[in-house]
Amino acid sequence: MSAGAVFREALKALRGHELPEQGERDVLAAMEAARPGPLAMLYEAGVEAGLERGMLLRRAAGLYFCFCAANLADDMADGDCHYYGEPLRVGPGVQFALHGLFLATVAQEEVPAPVLAEAARDMVAMAGLQAQEVRTHAWRAAVYRRVAEGISGRQWAVYLRVLWAGTPLAGRAAEVGMGLGVTVHVREDILSQDPRFHSMPEADQRAVVAWTREVVENMRREGLRCVDAVMRTVEPVLGEAG
Repeated sequence: MSAGAVFREALKALRGHELPEQGERDVLAAMEAARPGPLAMLYEAGVEAGLERGMLLRRAAGLYFCFCAANLADDMADGDCHYYGEPLRVGPGVQFALHGLFLATVAQEEVPAPVLAEAARDMVAMAGLQAQEVRTHAWRAAVYRRVAEGISGRQWAVYLRVLWAGTPLAGRAAEVGMGLGVTVHVREDILSQDPRFHSMPEADQRAVVAWTREVVENMRREGLRCVDAVMRTVEPVLGEAG
C-alpha cells in the first residue's frame, strides 16, 4: 500500500506537466522498469521522520524520479534498457525529463536550497564513480567498496537528505543513507549474480561480506524501524555468501 501510494503520487506529478503523449509514455516506461525500487522504504522512512502525509508522498515521489533517472542510466550503460525500441535515441531525453521532474517536485516541498545543493554535489560524485565502474574489468575489494559507497551510498544519502529535511532525523541523513545504500548494493549484487561481486577472487568476496556485516551492525545501532526492516533482508544474503 505504501509503495503504491508513492507511485501514484509520482504519476500525478508526471501528468501535471502535460507532456506530449509519447513523451509521457516514455517516462512512464522508465518508472515501471524501476519498480519497486525504493518506493516502500522512502515511505517508511518519511513516516518515521514524522512527515505530514502529503509532504511525505510528494517528497518521496520526487525522489523516485531521481531513482528512475539513475536506474535508466545504469540500464543504458549495461545494455539492459529493453523497454525502448531505440534506447540510445530515447533514453537520454527521458533521463533529462526525470531529473527535471525530481527537481520540480521536491523544490515545492520546503526543501531548503542548501540541502538541494548538497544533494546535487552527491549526484555529481555518483556520476564520477559511474565513470570508474563502467571502465573496471578486474574487480577487487577496495575498488568494489569505493564504487558501492560512491554510487549507492551517496544515492541513498541524497534520498534521506531531501526526505528528512526539516525533521528531527535530518542530521542523521548522510550517515544512515550511506549505510543503507552500501548494504542494499551488496545484497542486490549477490542475489543477481552481478560480476562486480562474483568475478572477484574469493578472498575479496569475503572481505566485502565482512565489511558489509560491519555496516549492518552500525545500522542496527541507529535504532530506526525503517533501517532495521532493510537490514533483515540483507543479513540472510550475507550469511549465504559466507
